[in-house]
This record gives sequence, structure tokens and C-alpha cells, in this order.
Amino acid sequence: MSYLLPILAALSLSAKPHQNNPQLNPIPAQEQSVDSIYRTWSNNAWTGGEYLKYRVHYGVINAGEIEMTVEKETVEINKRKVWHINAKGRSYSGFDWFFKVRDHFQTYIDQASIVPHQFVKSMQEGGYNDTDFALFNHKKKWLSSKKGSMRIEPDVQDVISAIYYARTLDISKASPGDTFPLQVYLDGVIYPLRIKYIGKEVIKTDIGKVNAVKVIPMVVADRVFKEDEGLELWVSDDANKVPLRVKAALAVGSIKVDITGHKNLKHKLNKP
Repeated sequence: MSYLLPILAALSLSAKPHQNNPQLNPIPAQEQSVDSIYRTWSNNAWTGGEYLKYRVHYGVINAGEIEMTVEKETVEINKRKVWHINAKGRSYSGFDWFFKVRDHFQTYIDQASIVPHQFVKSMQEGGYNDTDFALFNHKKKWLSSKKGSMRIEPDVQDVISAIYYARTLDISKASPGDTFPLQVYLDGVIYPLRIKYIGKEVIKTDIGKVNAVKVIPMVVADRVFKEDEGLELWVSDDANKVPLRVKAALAVGSIKVDITGHKNLKHKLNKP
């Protein structure tokens, strides 16, 4: 269930890894212009206090839930104002006997540039436990984590910040087939992703009918996915771009994630 959380989850852990060399030396600070460290990035999609809740279906079984929260107030890291975002996934008690999940991901996103400063992961899935803590040094273009250190490209995301960054993208003039690139860190690897724009439709959800945009996060067909376009994602067709539904055709079975509730959206949902 860990691959549900990151892009509700765009399942970036199954993408083909970028050719990063973890042995590279960091760029000396004096080579980086202070003015060029952080971009200025417009965010009209979400703000502090936003809360999203989802139900996870494994086949026809209600397996668990996901909650994602942007803390109301910013905190300070590296003398920058940042948003603290929590994403938690858990299996229902009736599903625990089969596969117990207690996942908690945290990201700290720069308020002005929408890039992460820190990423924290705690996973408990079945008999498997794993943690990670990553620090993003955008000045030196360097990332340090429990999984290793590596050079990073400008504006790289972690698996949770990637969701919130993607929501800020302007897709108002996108045409079917257009793609948007995304570089995502997870477990010591940088994954290059592409989000493919499909088109608009109306979907029925627990929160009513919503005008939506359908996109496909491009993944690599492997032991998890049947094909590279086996993941479908619907977001609200408005300024919020709230993830509404995820459907994934897995090598064994299928998973569906549906929104069940929300609070403190920045804009009114676009409903027919």
C-alpha cells in the first residue's frame, strides 16, 4: 500500500531510475549564486489547513484510508518559511489480518518556491518496516539521506511534495497527449516521471459529481504494474486540482483510491 500514498500515489517507486551517482561530490557553495538558489513559483492551488481524506479499495474490498494535511501555519527551516505536510495511510482493522499498514510520510515545502527542504518516511507494512530522512540542500544541489547522498537537479521533489507541486502546474492550455516532466526522490534514487494529460470528464464520488481532468502518471511495467499506463488519476478541473480518484491495474489485482472528504480547500470545487 506504500505506492498509494505518494501520488495518491503516483507510484513513483516503480519508475525507471535517473542515472544519479551517489559518489559525486557536492558543488562548492561559492559556485552557486545566492540569487539563483530558489525560484519563485506561483501556488494558487492549496494553502495551510487543507485536509483530504481517501478510501482505499483492493479489488472489491475496502482496505484502508489515506489522510493528507497541510498544517495551518508555516515553520522556518534554513531561514525560509515552509509548509509542513503530513500524509498517513493505514489499513482498516478488518484488513489488518491480511496485510497491516501504518505509513506516515512528512514533507517540508518551501512556501515561495514549492521545493522540499526535508522529507521523512516511516513505513510499517506487514512484517516490513522502513524509515528514511532526507535533507535537500538546494544551494549545493545535494541531497543527504539515510539511503545515501547524491547530486540533485534543480527543483527535485520528494514523493509527497511532488503531489502538491503537480497541483500548481498550469494545465489550462494542455491538449490530449501533452506530458509534464517530474523528478522525484524516494529511497536513495531520483525517478524521472512524466504526467500525461488525457482530457476532461465528470466523475461521481462520495462528495458528489465533480468536473475532473484525467491524467496518467507514466510508470514502468514491472512486477507491480501490468503496463506503463496502468495508472489513472483524476483531479478536480478547477484551481484546486484536488486528486479525486486513482485506479491502478497491478500485476496481481487492482487498487482504487477515492476521495471521501475534504476541508479548507482554497477554492470552491467545480461541480456540474
